[in-house]
Amino acid sequence: MTDFDPVLTAQQLAAAYVQSAQAQLNASQKTIERTSTGLSSLRSALSAFDSALASLSSNTNGLRQFSTTVSVPDIANASASSRAQPGTYSFHVEQLATAHQLVFEGLPAVPVAMGGPLVVQLADGSSFIVNLLEADTNNDGTISQAEIARAINQAENNQGKVTASLVTLEGSTKLLLTAGATGEANAISLDTSGLAPGDLKNALDAGEELVAARDAIIWLGGQGGIEIRQSSNTLTAIEGVSITFTRAMAADEAPLTITVSADKSGTADNVQKFVDAYNKLKSALDSLTKVSTDASVAPGAFATDAGVRALRNTLTSILRQEFGGLTLVDLGIKATRDGTLSLDRDKLEKTLAANPSALDDFFGKASLTAPSGLLGALDRYLDAWLRTGTGHLASRQASLEIQQKRLNERQARVDAQYEQAYIRYLQQFTQLQALQAQMNQTSGLFAALGVG
Repeated sequence: MTDFDPVLTAQQLAAAYVQSAQAQLNASQKTIERTSTGLSSLRSALSAFDSALASLSSNTNGLRQFSTTVSVPDIANASASSRAQPGTYSFHVEQLATAHQLVFEGLPAVPVAMGGPLVVQLADGSSFIVNLLEADTNNDGTISQAEIARAINQAENNQGKVTASLVTLEGSTKLLLTAGATGEANAISLDTSGLAPGDLKNALDAGEELVAARDAIIWLGGQGGIEIRQSSNTLTAIEGVSITFTRAMAADEAPLTITVSADKSGTADNVQKFVDAYNKLKSALDSLTKVSTDASVAPGAFATDAGVRALRNTLTSILRQEFGGLTLVDLGIKATRDGTLSLDRDKLEKTLAANPSALDDFFGKASLTAPSGLLGALDRYLDAWLRTGTGHLASRQASLEIQQKRLNERQARVDAQYEQAYIRYLQQFTQLQALQAQMNQTSGLFAALGVG
């Protein structure tokens, strides 16, 4: 009788006993793993596309790009949004707007009695109360220089209208008040009538003007043109153009010229970013839903998944919609035979020449609070898939985790069946091996005696 290994034999028979159930579990595990990998790829692709939409929406100047040229860069800087129009503008900057600044000297160097509240007033009629009593951190009825500055800065209705700071020079400490905004309307004055007579009131009544509050005076068209007087040094009177003036001009200086030009290449590049982002997403979705008739080629993770196919079809449907009275085709974007998008830059340029706001009207903004246009529609739909906790991907992931838990429980039962079968077979074949050894011993004894 041929010798055999009871352990190996028991393992083989136990494996055969659970073979069918284990095969089913292995197939189910592969399906879960393939689906899990697919979900990760799908989330990555959708998130990348959603980020591209957000990036396009975050462009404060819009998708249509303009360049600005300033004849003397140290006088001004300028930017243009998609609402701008090409053109050249001339300016003379007679005066820049300045923030009012007052300095108060002779402040008591030690805590002093304060009396009632201090009122800070602005020339535009607004004011706020500084409660000096609340600034008395020692609760002794006196206030220090640092506490005065802190009380002004932390006053309830100040909200950045006035900033107080201490400046110490040659052993003398001065209180500096600076308006939070430029212009005559923000000139600062103090009402000290509520303060107790004494050194503090005297010092605050004797403030000196360090910097006057002035409005900007700008002449559109050069000196003798249209006078623009405003509190800010940033001019936004020209639609779509923002100009910040940085220095005043001498009376005999040549006019400052600012030229706004359409950046056709930059505009087309912005549109191309959308086209590229969509094509990348489409490629990922095509791969995930790929159907294979070749046994040697694995199908996509969602080849038979109706939900993911519906996702792809819905995105295509949204692209075909009209926004702002326009379609993608109007902007030179068309679908090729394989469904990817391509951009005709010449057609885009012609459309914008006839309708400068076409890009903003069609694409809009990707925003969950105020979505608009194509970007808003796509972002809304993507949110249904990407939303944390309740989105389609989150629900699918949760379902997959439940399946994996159940599969683990089934695997534990199969493992237990294997172990029981193994122990049973091991006992049987161990006994058989012992019997075989006994028979071999008996046969050898007979042979030695010459029997048989």
